[in-house]
Amino acid sequence: MDKKKGLTRREFIETSTIAGASLMLGNTPNASAAETPANQNIPSRGYAATDESGILTPWEFERRPVGDNDVLIDIKFASICHSDIHQMKGHWGPQQYPQVPGHEIVGVVAAVGKNVTKFKVGDRAGVGCMVDTCLECEDCKGQGEQYCPETTFTYGYPEESSPTGISQGGYSNNIVVRDYFAVHIPESISFQEAAPLLCAGVTTYSPIMKAEFKKGDKVGVAGIGGLGHMAIKLAVSKGAEVYAFTTTPDKAKDILAFGAKEAIVVDDLQKLAPYKGMLDYMITTIPVQYDVAAYASVVKPNGFYTQVGMPEGFALTLSAIGMSINRVNFNASLIGDMKETQDVVNYCANHKIYPQIEVINAEQVNEAWKNVVDKKARYRYVIDAATI
Repeated sequence: MDKKKGLTRREFIETSTIAGASLMLGNTPNASAAETPANQNIPSRGYAATDESGILTPWEFERRPVGDNDVLIDIKFASICHSDIHQMKGHWGPQQYPQVPGHEIVGVVAAVGKNVTKFKVGDRAGVGCMVDTCLECEDCKGQGEQYCPETTFTYGYPEESSPTGISQGGYSNNIVVRDYFAVHIPESISFQEAAPLLCAGVTTYSPIMKAEFKKGDKVGVAGIGGLGHMAIKLAVSKGAEVYAFTTTPDKAKDILAFGAKEAIVVDDLQKLAPYKGMLDYMITTIPVQYDVAAYASVVKPNGFYTQVGMPEGFALTLSAIGMSINRVNFNASLIGDMKETQDVVNYCANHKIYPQIEVINAEQVNEAWKNVVDKKARYRYVIDAATI
């Protein structure tokens, strides 16, 4: 346990309980932040939840000063993840408010600490789901920084250096982050198309790459939202024959346009029966309770089934007999590490794999959240930070 933070990462994931710097400054549109004297907090503004209603309202707050190993990023766009909604509404445990969500963040580096060599002022940069870890443990050095007991996630996590006491996310005009946890955004992809790759992209890219399926293998994707539509595109790009499962009939045409071989509308679990034992691999992004064994039945015996959607309370109910009959290898995956985050941005930029997005003004965020919950999003809302 990190005594300063008071929680292990496992405790936070299970309960989500929130219980001197030199700058090299450049000319940036956000002059008030970039010109803040060293060792002084940086003014910021964003949209924050103030209680479990999940209603977001404008909020002015402060970021920490830019430390020796930090970068200050003027945010250009931040996209909306279903995780934002779950956490702000307390679905994953009690929260500390006010809290600014957002972990799909892109912008321009406005200042760097004296030890930073990875970025310079004016670079395009992105921030995903993490903003700090110990960088010393076995997880950080090999298994993935997201599994470090000292991981600080991008919003709502105890952060001693934060003037608000917790990390504050990307629905805001700027962010200060340790340089290690920022990635480069290539010029060949727009900011607004790059933003969803920082969570939706890497969360699906990581398990898909680890699955190592062969060209022509049959791959299933269940839950076709922000994550699911990226999973289709990524799996298709690797040569898979993709079968997409959705409960939303009017997504079928889009699913085929993304490159899937079939779009299966599961308005009744019997619709899964014709696909029993057919697929080599399945990734599911479904973020609510569902019949896991029924969906697992479409995977071949000894095939692999990966869960990345996180439902309320983080818990899924599994049928032991159903899973034993299906005999699949069930696993779950948590986002991706920092190397994978840079890799997915580069991969998508190089292969022209872009998320389907809708850019909105900040004042539309509450309506957008409702559309995400009601399955009306197509497929990732991206907030124009200039409107915050």
